[in-house]
Amino acid sequence: MRASIRVLVATVIAGAAALAAPAAHAATIYPPTGSCVVDPTTTTPGGTVAFSCAAETFSPNEQVTITVTGENGAAAEIGFVRTAIATASADATSTADGSLASIDITLPSDARGTYNIAAVSPTSAGGTAAVTVTSADGSLPTTGLDSAALTWLWVAGGALVVAGAALGVVAVVRRRRDLR
Repeated sequence: MRASIRVLVATVIAGAAALAAPAAHAATIYPPTGSCVVDPTTTTPGGTVAFSCAAETFSPNEQVTITVTGENGAAAEIGFVRTAIATASADATSTADGSLASIDITLPSDARGTYNIAAVSPTSAGGTAAVTVTSADGSLPTTGLDSAALTWLWVAGGALVVAGAALGVVAVVRRRRDLR
């Protein structure tokens, strides 16, 4: 009986160590939530926002890759660099305290929706922030389906239901006829 208690205690200790190791590792690699910010968080098409990250987000003086993802994100300008790929990205260097100094990001003139901005480095998952683009008059962009497209969707769905019901009635009538 004592051997089984020892095995149980050893198993519990090994399980606790296995669960604690990844948590301790994650605490050293990943910065706290909100380590990177964008100011302002809402802008208009073609607007410029400032992206920065807090101290100790990165290792001192290391290369950081900044990426902007959103509709037509390739037209975003990070600092003075304009890219022509699906997602705009550029490199910067963290400061001595591991922060990322404010970098201006100019969104495309036809920007709409939400743009996610991320900063990562070889030693840190970095952080992310988002900016929402409103229309030139300050209202939020129109999203979703227009009512005309939704009406045709309902009509097509209804036609499929009616066709399925008709096939079911035909199958029942045929089965009854075959049983006679």
